[in-house]
Amino acid sequence: MSNRSEKRGSERGQALLDQTSVSIIISNYNYSRFLRRCVDSALAQDHPHTEVIVVDDASSDESPDVIRSYGSRIRPCLRAANGGHAAAFNTGFAASVGDIVFFLDADDYLYPNAVSEVVNAWEASTAQFQFRLHLVDEREKIMDIFPPPEQPFDTGDVTPKLFHRGRYQTTVTSGLAFARSALEAVMPMPEEKFRQGADGYLATVAPLHGQVQATDVCLGAYRMHGSNHSLFAEKLAERARWRVQHDFCRLEALSTQAAAAGSQLQPGIALHDPTHLEERLASLCIEQTRHPVRGDSRLRLATAGATASLAMNYSIRRRAVEALWFLAVGLLPRQAATSVLSWKLVASSRPAFLTALSKTIRRAMG
Repeated sequence: MSNRSEKRGSERGQALLDQTSVSIIISNYNYSRFLRRCVDSALAQDHPHTEVIVVDDASSDESPDVIRSYGSRIRPCLRAANGGHAAAFNTGFAASVGDIVFFLDADDYLYPNAVSEVVNAWEASTAQFQFRLHLVDEREKIMDIFPPPEQPFDTGDVTPKLFHRGRYQTTVTSGLAFARSALEAVMPMPEEKFRQGADGYLATVAPLHGQVQATDVCLGAYRMHGSNHSLFAEKLAERARWRVQHDFCRLEALSTQAAAAGSQLQPGIALHDPTHLEERLASLCIEQTRHPVRGDSRLRLATAGATASLAMNYSIRRRAVEALWFLAVGLLPRQAATSVLSWKLVASSRPAFLTALSKTIRRAMG
């Protein structure tokens, strides 16, 4: 092929990419102090044919005024009653038209090239695309990368991992994009069960309808602040119970979607998932009387966690450290085990020397 023909082919391919329509759906509830940064980042995308939809879930702060200030530059969806994360996602998706759909939490933001990077890498078989985010504080100072670079994304057909342990290596709402065709197969999502953690529902069931792609490039920022639902820094047991219950809701949704496709989940797959077992151990150790799973014991959960850790897609050193951590939590006296749990699950609870040590270990295991 001549250089001229190659150039024409490249131009046609770029023209097709440029015609790909994209929807960015921002879900907001009482985040007026962050909302403008988020909306501006969506409007600043360098990919043409990008619509920005802002769903306000009946905020009581100045969010509606912020949204109205953008006029016709965005598509506002102002809900009359608060319905939670899933309701906001359902509302935004119903209003969208894009071939590729991003969901963006209002306290996070995207970099200007985020959409174009995803569109240029997108393949016909893709159901979900995931990318890393810079972890930033309230003032947008970069603190880290999320997920950490030493945790490789899972890609391709992830259904074997979903059917084995109910989870694969993915990320949070603002680091995900979905094919419209995949979303049409799984939405609207159950609103009451996913008032929080709607991204967990989508990342669990969307891969049943195509491949998962990923890039290790940071295409946006995940903001950490005192109001994040997922933190519960001072309420570790409450957070653990919520995450355990959320996992059971995810697995129920996965089972329903799998059954519709003629597949069946094996019972007890959560016991193959180290992330689930961490939270289940935390719930049992810290507030046993309110633990949601009867019959659990620390030793049983720790043994399952150590076994599951050794099968993860990490370096051999990281797998060994994770397995030893589980065994320590299972065998130490309850008070000591609770401290070890909190040091891992809530970084702010770690003594300074342990924080420095963990960074050293993390670099060694990378």
